Amino acid sequence: MQAIGRRSLRNSTPRESPTPENDPLKPRRWVRTRGRLAKSPLSEFSDTDTETEAANQNHFIRPATPKRYSKTFSNSGSNHTNINHILNNSRYANDISYSNSHIIMAKESSAKSGSSKGAQNKTDQTKNKSSGSSSESQKQKSQTSSASGINYNDTHWSWGVFLLILVLGVGTRFYKVEEPDHVCWDETHFGKMGSWYINRTFFFDVHPPLGKMMIGAFGYLTGYNGTFPFESPGQKYNETKYVGMRVCCTALGSMLVPLTYLTVWEMTESTSAACLAAAFILFDVGLLTLTQYILLDPILLFFISGSVYTSVKFYTYRNTPFTFVWWTWLVLSGVFIACAISVKFVGLFTVLYIGFRTIYELWEILGDLTKPITYTMKHFIARAMCLIALPIALYVTFFYIHLAVLNRSGNGDGFYSSAFQSQLIGNPLYNASMPREVAYGAMISLKSQRTGGGYLHSHWHLYPEGVGAKQQQITTYAHKDDNNKWIIKKFDEPAPKLDNKSAPIELIKNGDLIRLEHIVTKRNLHTHRIPAPVTKKQWQVTGYGENGTGDANDVWRIEVLGGKPGDHINVVSSRLRFFHQLQNCILSGTGKQLPKWAYEQMEVSCSPNHRDVRKSTYWNIEENHFPRLPNVSFQVHAPNFIEKLVESHTIMFEGNAGLKPKEGEVTSRPWQWPINYRGQYFSGSTYRIYLLGNPIIWWANLALLPLFAVIYIYHAWKEQRGYEENVDIKAARDKTVTVCGWLFVGWALHYLPFYTMGRVLYFHHYFPALLFSSMLSAVIIDYFIRLLISTVSFLKDNGFFHVMYGLTLSTVAYSFYLFAPLSYGTSGPLAVEENSTMHGLKWLDSWEF
Repeated sequence: MQAIGRRSLRNSTPRESPTPENDPLKPRRWVRTRGRLAKSPLSEFSDTDTETEAANQNHFIRPATPKRYSKTFSNSGSNHTNINHILNNSRYANDISYSNSHIIMAKESSAKSGSSKGAQNKTDQTKNKSSGSSSESQKQKSQTSSASGINYNDTHWSWGVFLLILVLGVGTRFYKVEEPDHVCWDETHFGKMGSWYINRTFFFDVHPPLGKMMIGAFGYLTGYNGTFPFESPGQKYNETKYVGMRVCCTALGSMLVPLTYLTVWEMTESTSAACLAAAFILFDVGLLTLTQYILLDPILLFFISGSVYTSVKFYTYRNTPFTFVWWTWLVLSGVFIACAISVKFVGLFTVLYIGFRTIYELWEILGDLTKPITYTMKHFIARAMCLIALPIALYVTFFYIHLAVLNRSGNGDGFYSSAFQSQLIGNPLYNASMPREVAYGAMISLKSQRTGGGYLHSHWHLYPEGVGAKQQQITTYAHKDDNNKWIIKKFDEPAPKLDNKSAPIELIKNGDLIRLEHIVTKRNLHTHRIPAPVTKKQWQVTGYGENGTGDANDVWRIEVLGGKPGDHINVVSSRLRFFHQLQNCILSGTGKQLPKWAYEQMEVSCSPNHRDVRKSTYWNIEENHFPRLPNVSFQVHAPNFIEKLVESHTIMFEGNAGLKPKEGEVTSRPWQWPINYRGQYFSGSTYRIYLLGNPIIWWANLALLPLFAVIYIYHAWKEQRGYEENVDIKAARDKTVTVCGWLFVGWALHYLPFYTMGRVLYFHHYFPALLFSSMLSAVIIDYFIRLLISTVSFLKDNGFFHVMYGLTLSTVAYSFYLFAPLSYGTSGPLAVEENSTMHGLKWLDSWEF
């Protein structure tokens, strides 16, 4: 093997360090002044100046950048000639030969003596020698490559490996993609949502719409008609054309392998590092499982990988700014991050990652003092257009399509405001007309104005023993039914009959005392000083009485927010609060979920805190049935697109934050994910699918993360202390630290925020972070193998490179072979039984396959 990297021009003499005797013309880098080492005032000027002249004669030589200019960490142009790119196995190392060092030393000598003519003659002579030496060096490099059997940076070799990786990725992902032929895990949700897009039925979900729209489009384009119910995991598909949706999701998931290869190659220019990274993604059974089904995860991971790759690729064109290819990769980066955040809000972490990279790039440009400040502003504006304005425009466009397609009433209507629902075909409020004012005796429904709040609801069931008074349950319910309907009446009179045309019509006014009678059960809305079931500092609300007759605890005072005494109550537009006359508390839809005895509906309580101005204490009248008053069209309350966009996001954010585990559901905590502590069942029938990471890869990732920290600290310590060391080794470490630093930032951004979340979490939330940790591990392994080869001389020619990479790849491939049945399906005894074929692979008791 050849020595790693190219020699720095500042130390471009032969390997043996020059002494004053054999190199009198070389300016000293360090001088001792008053007992302390200090940098020579000649070193930087001499090196930079002579290197610039040498670069004019040899296009492989790049002048050193003065200290005041910012450093880069990637190749200095599309031809990849940055001198800092020494990690890649002597790509041009031998072209910068011993004779080149004579060029530089001769130039330095001429600069000192001031004899420019003599220096030029000497340069011409050494140039001829350099040409011969370069040819000899190229011949030697070719011989070395032939001896080892492979030129590891040859373009054909790199693309050959890429094509192999691509074929293996597609083959492993599409193998048995149609099995099992029943609903697996969250296919019950996202398959159903795909059906709703095909049927144009409105629904509520906590995720943005792009991924679900794509699933619906996949199904529609492959012949699925949107009629399968997707009721529960294990339900047989039978004759349903479900394979098309799985195939399209799997196709995107299979692209993770080649995208990982391309990303690492662009960051390191190392085929071996890129191959290792792609192998870690290829042979991870967890990623294989997650990308074979009708889920959002393969779509999300594809757009995250695409965002990272396009950002890295764009950076490689930083020395040819504002060209067509530069704009192409910048625009593609903006498109990918827009798609990532439009699938799941986890994509926001990817946006932050790209944002940090962009800030770094702009900081580099700002540090180039050869450019005016307007040049930096041009770069800033270009990035703002493509990485901020373009993603926002695409994101809003996806939502516009989402709201335009889903125009029919569905089971998600109740999460949205009455005005929003009035735009949905089939909703009772669509093209509805009803009285604007509310009169005594009217049949109404009350909707909580808490985001995603439901309707004031009751049913025949009582609170169980030990949960307050054993009276009728009062809840909020997000769906429409007859149990949401109430009659509003005076506190001391029965409600007038709706068909009694002779009875006077009396409109309800701000400040009136009222009772609310549940139409189905004939009981009144009631409260007393007994703690609520969940919110113990508030009072229980119940249904009480018989046939509309109750007691003094049924009396409420109605107030309009911002209204004057005597103002009439209007449908939808009036924001109402209900104060209990005796207990002096406010009716509140807390949003807290009740147990199964209340069918997991939401709690209603009475808050004694009058300063509670949260939306949960506000209500509006949605339905108003009173035939003796004139009707007005509900269209007057219709919101515009921006209002619907804002409301949708408010509901999604609160719904996401309020997700809680269902009874008996297996969840996990973030600390369990990197250690592969527990998996997740995708199919628990006789044909079992179990989501679990490849333990060899995952535990290697876990071990190499702290190793990177050690390398980083060691590197920073040496830099701070100013140690002189082998320039190739130092440059390789510089490159590794920079590349791994960005990958570590990506891992941290996609993992650490989950520790702050109060919502329910699952094992699959770790997989975006896994992409970054796998790439980081590959780069570190590649660095250490190359470091050993460059520092231990006898390892260079005995096939050590092949042995180490072969051992690494064969280990992860064999572990994939062992654990692949978890992804492709197992049957028979569980692993806890000794006669199970998987018994020997149950390495942790927490694994449940």
